[in-house]
Amino acid sequence: MPTNFTVVPVEDTPISNPDYDEEIMKEEDKDEPYTAAGPNSGDETPRETSSLISTDHDDSIYGKNMALYEDEMDSTPMVSSLLNKLANYTNITQGAVEHEEAESEDGIQRVTVNGPQMGTFIGVFLPCMQNILGVILFLRLTWIVGTAGIVEALAIVFMCCSCTMLTAISMSAIATNGVVPAGGSYYMISRALGPEFGGAVGLCFYLGTTFAGSMYILGTMEIFLTYIMPNAAVFKAETGEPTGMQNNMRIYGTCCLVIMTLVVFVGVKYVNKLALVFLSCVMLSIMAIYAGVIQSAIKPPNSPVCLLGNRTLQNSRFDKCLKTELINNVTTPTQLWKLFCEGGIENATCDEYFTHNNLTEIQAVPGLLSGVISDNMWGHYGQYRAIVEKEGQSSERASDNTNDISYYVLNDITTFFTLLVGIYFPSVTGIMAGSNRSGDLRDPQRSIPTGTIMAIATTSIIYLSCVVLFGACIEGVVLRDKYGESVKGTLAVATLAWPSSWVIVIGSFFSCCGAGLQSLTGAPRILQAIARDGIMPFLQVFGHSKSNGEPTWALLLTAAICEIGILIGSLDHVAPILSMLFLMCYLFVNLACAVQTLLRTPNWRPRFKFYHWSLSFLGMSLSLSLMFVSSWYYALVAILFSGCMYKYIEYRGAEKEWGDGIRGLSLNAAQYALIKLEEAPPHTKNWRPQLLVLLKLDSDLGVKHPRLLSFTSQLKAGKGLTIVCSVLEGTYMAREADAKLSEKNIKAAMAKEKTKGFCHVVVSSNQRDGFSHLIQSAGLGGMKHNAVLMAWPSNWKQAESSLSWKNFIETVRETTAAHQALLVAKNIDTFPTNQDRLAEGTIDVWWIVHDGGLLMLLPFLLRQHKVWRRCKMRIFTVAQMDDNSIQMKKDLQMFLYHLRLDAKVEVVEMHAGDISAFTYEKTLVMEQRSQMLKQMQLSKTERGREAQLIHDRNTKSHATLNDKATPTSDRVHMTWTKEKLSSERNRHREAHMTVRDIFNMKPDQTNVRRMHTAVKLNEVVVNKSQGAQLVLLNMPGPPKNKGGDENYMEFLEVLTEGLDRVLLVRGSSREVITIYS
Repeated sequence: MPTNFTVVPVEDTPISNPDYDEEIMKEEDKDEPYTAAGPNSGDETPRETSSLISTDHDDSIYGKNMALYEDEMDSTPMVSSLLNKLANYTNITQGAVEHEEAESEDGIQRVTVNGPQMGTFIGVFLPCMQNILGVILFLRLTWIVGTAGIVEALAIVFMCCSCTMLTAISMSAIATNGVVPAGGSYYMISRALGPEFGGAVGLCFYLGTTFAGSMYILGTMEIFLTYIMPNAAVFKAETGEPTGMQNNMRIYGTCCLVIMTLVVFVGVKYVNKLALVFLSCVMLSIMAIYAGVIQSAIKPPNSPVCLLGNRTLQNSRFDKCLKTELINNVTTPTQLWKLFCEGGIENATCDEYFTHNNLTEIQAVPGLLSGVISDNMWGHYGQYRAIVEKEGQSSERASDNTNDISYYVLNDITTFFTLLVGIYFPSVTGIMAGSNRSGDLRDPQRSIPTGTIMAIATTSIIYLSCVVLFGACIEGVVLRDKYGESVKGTLAVATLAWPSSWVIVIGSFFSCCGAGLQSLTGAPRILQAIARDGIMPFLQVFGHSKSNGEPTWALLLTAAICEIGILIGSLDHVAPILSMLFLMCYLFVNLACAVQTLLRTPNWRPRFKFYHWSLSFLGMSLSLSLMFVSSWYYALVAILFSGCMYKYIEYRGAEKEWGDGIRGLSLNAAQYALIKLEEAPPHTKNWRPQLLVLLKLDSDLGVKHPRLLSFTSQLKAGKGLTIVCSVLEGTYMAREADAKLSEKNIKAAMAKEKTKGFCHVVVSSNQRDGFSHLIQSAGLGGMKHNAVLMAWPSNWKQAESSLSWKNFIETVRETTAAHQALLVAKNIDTFPTNQDRLAEGTIDVWWIVHDGGLLMLLPFLLRQHKVWRRCKMRIFTVAQMDDNSIQMKKDLQMFLYHLRLDAKVEVVEMHAGDISAFTYEKTLVMEQRSQMLKQMQLSKTERGREAQLIHDRNTKSHATLNDKATPTSDRVHMTWTKEKLSSERNRHREAHMTVRDIFNMKPDQTNVRRMHTAVKLNEVVVNKSQGAQLVLLNMPGPPKNKGGDENYMEFLEVLTEGLDRVLLVRGSSREVITIYS
């Protein structure tokens, strides 16, 4: 019967319509139950599609038309509902952007969540402009131009702007690679580079934003105390001495910080409302600068500067640039005369330099067309407390150097190029203001790249043009006058402004205030986002917030760190710290983009296409270079801090899986390494035991011998490959849960015993096949095991079934066939734990046959661990009657010398004696026991066959009574081969053997000889090594004839009898140790 579908027309409604969004949300609230979900605490990584998948469905709709997929609908959504949720998905903020709280008429406070409605210009361009243009432009750019010159200043601006532009390109690629929740750059870096890098760089970004607040507050106070109210200073400092000025900055800066913190604490809505006012101040100030440049070309302003010789004078202490003046035809000394001379004009004692040089008055702003640009083209660096001088001005030097220089304009710091780079770079930061508001943008994937790059291009043009215009309009000595002391305490850039210098002063003051408030608003939210991710346990307290979402504790910590920057007391000293932290952040943004691009991960599909890994790499290199150029010691401190945070998160932080690029990079590096390893076998010098540890589990699926893992960690010390495996009997479909539980228990035991490696549990029809498959297929490529470690089956004699020792012997055979070494630990439960420290004792090596040197290598590796470090190494070898034991000892000592092994050597002579009656009797008892066990097993088999025969006969007689039955029973046809025939005859012969025959049998001579060797060698080993901490023995190979398997177990039991800890070693027939370097 055909199925009818009804097509319903749907009006094309824009997604950005708030009314439409509200209706959709109301309809979904009616259809689906609301699930309260708090902020992501970081305890576990949520599924990325969890907010889009709804498994609720109406049977009346899906039950008829989609019955074929009704099982899938329990775990996956229908496409129709999925597309509806995708189209109406709103990027709700996650604590990084504060929504203003609103009060309803009944007084209940509610949080209003507005839909994204800001575009590129309002949401990205203007915030970036406000953050980029700020304190450095108004307070330090003129000084940088005058000190470095136009050419070098352009180089500084170009390098810093290029760094931010390249970083913005990388950031745009990351921001457009899927939906970016609010959280800005921290979210992008952490999700692209993983929790370790993300947390470390997130802290750098947080500290950078916090110290930015310190810098803006210090800039605000500098404007206030220097240019607005100089009389408000508490401490009066002498000229050129920064101590008094710094103390004033500390006092007023602390008061300003307290006020700003209270404003942010009361509510962010006040900061947001004032943001437009602060931005207007910035734009008006910049327009006043350009207007002043045009005005200077037409009519330069009158701002006189007084020079004594070529030295610049502070004109705040005199009103006229004259030595004397005529008042009523009488020559009268001026205020300037009184500064340098004592007494009247006739008998004055004057400063020598003042006497020999004339006064000159020049204009601070000669104008755009004056040609002063040629004087300002190159740098004029100076030492601390050096006088600011005008080049080309005539001057006569004084003979003595005791002149008072407090009346001149002095350098407050020693200037050089790299210092200027560190001071200037904070002026180009703030490029992430748009990405921090991603939660409030209508289309973040288009607005963030466009707005950020446009803002950087605009501000770069402003900075570059200001560098040229400042150098072309303002006199060089005024440019180098940092605090405007030569122009009566006026801001240097303000002398150029039109219509009034107060436009720049007031505008820059409010601009710095606004930038400081923005920093104190944004920094706590970055810290809150890091704390809520749960990657740093000690930051968890800062993830809490008030009822309206305000991060109170994070704000208090931010204010405390900001106070540290204010106590430094100098904008020039805080700016390099800020540069380091932001450059570190930009470096990792470029690294994230480069890694994702080079790895070509399937999820890397940015909508922004104008990026390339080479640009990201160039941005990363430029960021690193600028760090060391501006301040190499600050750079090392920043790198060390990030490294410590990385290791802390790696060691103590919560495990996260964010699909980051570093994990992808690790996978690519692992793939490359595995391919390289497989190209050639490892050299003897690089050989180390790559262990496959075969574990047995108890009935509760716990590790039966945890000391085996302890011994593994002591032998490996975290180096090389370790694969810990176990086998469960059954089918995987039936025991899937048991396999996962077993793997979990083994991993827990590995963590407890500090065993670094991989865990693998397989389900097989029997343990023998499972271990066989693991020996054959464990590992990958060049990272495959070359040795197998297992425990000795201690209760093999008491076990009801012979499977334990048969599986053990088959494992020995298979490791030999696979050319792998085998280590068998006997009495493993008596081996030391990782917490034990063996104070004294020996590790005895009994070198019977040459196995490639593995017996020599294992004690050396064990002694690298702290458990066995104090044990001495002894090597015993056995000499026959015709051997020269003295020469053997010398040769062995020389061999160990070449191997660089420190060990005591002893040669043990074993005389060829007659086989004792004890050995003969022990062999006979062994064979009789083996034969009786076979007889019991055969009797059991015969009884089973007889019962099956009776059952078959009854079934056949019952079938003949049924008339409708059709005799179609299949017959079993057996093909007799020579081997099957002989084995069947032996079985019948053994089945008819009586008890009398068993007790009258004679032992096999081969077994007697082997038992004789085991007994004699055991006597010697026990005599020499009974008190040793560990005994290593060559493990004899199993017999080729499987009929003697049980006798083989007896031989090994006799060989190791009376020893506490034994490690049986069977080499892989290849050399694993060499005398060559």
